[in-house]
Amino acid sequence: MLDKGRQLIGYLTVDSRENYFRGAALVTDSRGIPTDFRYTEPVRPTKLERILYGSALDIYLREDIILDNLLSAIDTKPALWLLADEGLIGPVQKLSKLPAVVLETSSRSPLETSGQCEPTAEQGVFMLQADNISAPLRITVSDENISKISQFAQLLTETAEDMELMEPFSRIERALEAVAEAESK
Repeated sequence: MLDKGRQLIGYLTVDSRENYFRGAALVTDSRGIPTDFRYTEPVRPTKLERILYGSALDIYLREDIILDNLLSAIDTKPALWLLADEGLIGPVQKLSKLPAVVLETSSRSPLETSGQCEPTAEQGVFMLQADNISAPLRITVSDENISKISQFAQLLTETAEDMELMEPFSRIERALEAVAEAESK
């Protein structure tokens, strides 16, 4: 359940590239001002670990190592986690005990009014017109949270009045690049 007096939004990413995995979590207030930021050092599995874990390696590193560490380190708990990867919804909700949705841009024409939220043909996928001019955002929720979509839509629409909802994802990426650059010096 969302705490209506608490308008904190969490952004969480976990990615893999160049043979390593890393993750980051950023919690902002409704204006986009950071209240908490955590990241993991890159996790580089060895050849032996890749062999022993097989196809379970990605799940193990993403969930048991990166997500568990990030979510336990966050001091400021958001009302809602925003994710870029649908595969993280279940694990994030389980580990954080907080709702999580995937938020993505779309190329659809704007809906009629700000705050309008419409289901799509896909189960658990909705289009939200968060502001008056942008294309609607695509929101994916877990089956257990479909009934809460109107609460999520209201929170996101209110937040979009003061900040661009997708922008913190690029901030996380730039912050991780800055950390990597500083560590390589």
